[in-house]
Amino acid sequence: MIPTLRARFQQRFTPAGDGGPADRFDRRLIAPMVLGSVLNPVNSSMIAVALVPIGSALGAPPSQTAWLVSGLYLATAVGQPVIGRLVDMFGPRRLYLIGTAMVGVAGLLGSVAPNLGALVAARVLLGFGTSAAYPAAMHLTRSEADRTGRDSPAGVLAALAVSAQTVSVIGPTLGGLLIGLGGWRTIFLVNVPLSLACLVLGALRLPKANKIAKGASGANGVDRAAGSGGAPVPAARGIDLPGMALFAALLVALMVFLMKPRAEDWYLPVLALLAGAAFAQRELRVPEPFIDLRVLGGNGPLLATFLRQFLSYTTAYAFLYGFTQWLEEGRGLHAAAAGLVLLPLSLTGLLVSAITGRREAVGGKLVVGSLVQIAGCAAMLTLQAGSALWLLAAVGALMGVPQGLNGLANQNALYRQADPARIGSAAGLLRTFMYLGAMAASAADAAFFQHGADTGGLHHLSLFMLAGAVLLLAVTVIDRSLGTLTPRKA
Repeated sequence: MIPTLRARFQQRFTPAGDGGPADRFDRRLIAPMVLGSVLNPVNSSMIAVALVPIGSALGAPPSQTAWLVSGLYLATAVGQPVIGRLVDMFGPRRLYLIGTAMVGVAGLLGSVAPNLGALVAARVLLGFGTSAAYPAAMHLTRSEADRTGRDSPAGVLAALAVSAQTVSVIGPTLGGLLIGLGGWRTIFLVNVPLSLACLVLGALRLPKANKIAKGASGANGVDRAAGSGGAPVPAARGIDLPGMALFAALLVALMVFLMKPRAEDWYLPVLALLAGAAFAQRELRVPEPFIDLRVLGGNGPLLATFLRQFLSYTTAYAFLYGFTQWLEEGRGLHAAAAGLVLLPLSLTGLLVSAITGRREAVGGKLVVGSLVQIAGCAAMLTLQAGSALWLLAAVGALMGVPQGLNGLANQNALYRQADPARIGSAAGLLRTFMYLGAMAASAADAAFFQHGADTGGLHHLSLFMLAGAVLLLAVTVIDRSLGTLTPRKA
């Protein structure tokens, strides 16, 4: 009896490659995948509590310190699909190690930066460095599914989503603790040990044998030899550098405009339009494009997933930014009290993700998530300056449900819909649409709170969010392809 139980335990939990069954996910990969993927959310969230001390120390106003947030967002939005494409071409190991090494370098530069410009440069480098791990993790997940023949990685995908959400929740607290212990420069310096941990885990556990994905090789059709571990190959000539540059120009112009839309900056959307037209023309003509618009244009379900990601996060970030600002200005709460009111938002999101993570049910999650978003936005319309704290916390808890459902559902949908040979770049684009949603939400908050975060502005913002939630529900309901997203049989 005991030997039988022991054998079952070893079969269930022993990683592949360590004497375990070859048809199970290699659990040694989970630690570097998760640790690398949380580098971006932890740096995105820790900076929130450091802006004021940084501004005081460097004599910079809030309008300038805001670039510490925007710089990382811009770099990540551009870097995720670009590095994701390189992951598809050369495998995850090399790009993972380079990216996490950049995180350590950026941490060192930030910890000794003499002025705000140098600090923003460190944050931009940090953004590019943190862009490698998530596409690499998605590529590894797909590779393991192909290797094992068990295309049911819901638990692994849930681990990636839940870990990112958890780190986003504790990030401000961690940042405050680090600042209290060693000043604001410690939130940069902490990236050094995190980078070293990723480098060690990546070097020891990530597979060295990575062939270039079929269809991602150069025009000569030359692939990288298996087992090379990342040596340069002839297929490197297939890297679409002009396409990447045009994509970056398109995205930067668009996001800079969304940060602070003004009539005098009319040239930015024009520049984005011109860069987009040139980008589309090039990608449709070159044999090995950075983003294959011919394939992407024919993949309606994947395009719908990108749209749902944008809509989901526009509403989510509009609530996070706008509701928080209203709590402090319109409701008159202290920052600490506002943080406590928002705690149910984070806890509910984590709980829902943990409970539902192992069930794919993409369509069902998106329908429930959008319906609850609609209910939450409607509830916001009832809030007044004298609303009870319990009601404010209840609204936050309600809005936490779609936070735990929508992002995970979109991630699972992308895993099923994307071309396996381009899973890294597709995963990067998914993150890009998330950041576009964050920028759109920031612009909406600025538009509706022009004269301060009063209750009237909150209600107008709620109507904007409600429209987005209704559109999200509509895009989900009419997409019949979501019902076909089921795992392949082993």
